[in-house]
Amino acid sequence: MRLDDLRPNPGAKTAPKRLGRGTGSGTGKTSGKGHKGQNARAGGGVRPGFEGGQLPLQRRLPKRGFRNPDKLEYTLLNLEKLQDVPEGTVVNPQYMLEAGILRRIGGLVKVLGRGELTRPLTVQAHAFSQSAREKIEALGGKAEVL
Repeated sequence: MRLDDLRPNPGAKTAPKRLGRGTGSGTGKTSGKGHKGQNARAGGGVRPGFEGGQLPLQRRLPKRGFRNPDKLEYTLLNLEKLQDVPEGTVVNPQYMLEAGILRRIGGLVKVLGRGELTRPLTVQAHAFSQSAREKIEALGGKAEVL
């Protein structure tokens, strides 16, 4: 392959529509805009959502709710999911992904206390519930906040 061999894919580049080039072309005279009216004028047309002066849909519907842009969203993880992790392992969000404990992480990870642990682990997460922290430390493990 050479630079002078490069061509766009067939059909990727099409010739522009040639307007106003005689009646035989099919787009002559009024250039495909019909006769008069708002869309035939220079600079004519209406903005998106305009309904001819009728109250538009986005104003007819009631306003609803509030989405807080600063809200912290946690991916939740219960202790029962850590049952099969070998003793002494450092369990951090990266390990959780690789081991398949979590499918995906949407930012922060919080460990909750449902289920029981049977071996000491060092668990690193962004937040812990009180019960999860107590269960981890009762076995001699560590609950480290990232």
